[in-house]
Amino acid sequence: MSIDTTPGVIVTDAAAPSREQSSYVDWSAIIAGIVLATAISLVLISFGSAVGLNFLDFTYRNGPNPLVIGIVAASWFLWVQISSFMAGGYLAGRLRRRHFDATEDESDLRDGAHGLLVWAGAAILGAVIAVGGIGAAASAVGSAASTATLAASNVAEGTGASLDPNAYLVNTMFRSTAGTDTAPARSEAAGIFAQATLGDGTVSEADRTYLAQSVAANTGLTPDEAKARVDQAVTSYDAARAEAIKAARLARNTTIIGAFLLAASLLISAIGAFWAAQKGGNHRDNNTAFVDVFRRF
Repeated sequence: MSIDTTPGVIVTDAAAPSREQSSYVDWSAIIAGIVLATAISLVLISFGSAVGLNFLDFTYRNGPNPLVIGIVAASWFLWVQISSFMAGGYLAGRLRRRHFDATEDESDLRDGAHGLLVWAGAAILGAVIAVGGIGAAASAVGSAASTATLAASNVAEGTGASLDPNAYLVNTMFRSTAGTDTAPARSEAAGIFAQATLGDGTVSEADRTYLAQSVAANTGLTPDEAKARVDQAVTSYDAARAEAIKAARLARNTTIIGAFLLAASLLISAIGAFWAAQKGGNHRDNNTAFVDVFRRF
């Protein structure tokens, strides 16, 4: 408010904002920080994915160590996440407008709060982008899987083969050059393995004895040879089941570790965004200019 020198006349500056009309939150600076953090994340993650896929060769059996790949990928993701959030927080702190001549401590706190808002907004936006990408990938994989399944079913209908995952084990037991129709026996044997899969994963002795008798009757093998075939098939089944359980446990443990690492990286990123926003606010107040980096041409 300004006072005119004319007696009895008071002139009010209507353009001057009041405390009630202004907000401590500078959303323009926050949105700018979110955009910058998201853009940096997308660029660096895409670059890292391209470099990582360049080192993978699916034509060789002995590929890179999955543990090494996981550690490198997690380290890269952690660095990208923290650096992008810090960049967005710094930009928000540098662009934020100070209000009401706050003290330095209060100004630092408000700058840091803007960095936290950048972190929260970029995290939510990143989650939305990730969910959308996962959904698109899942849709593409599902479409490819349905096409492959349809093609496989058409082949199976033409050849009389089965899509049962235990079909190969059943076929190894009933291989014969006699040319007899073993389809009913194969179907019954497949049911025995399916029941074992649904149960405790073991084929009982009674089922083994029955399978040996069925193999001997349909292939012309001696009882000992038929029993040896059944034992070999059951051994292969147990090994495959053990590998499947091991893979499932590895996938579960990897998911758990990944979730903890993601939570930890988000917390570290929040601290980094808070600190970077405060640093940007300090550079704003001190008119710090990086002339060597942003030189006018």
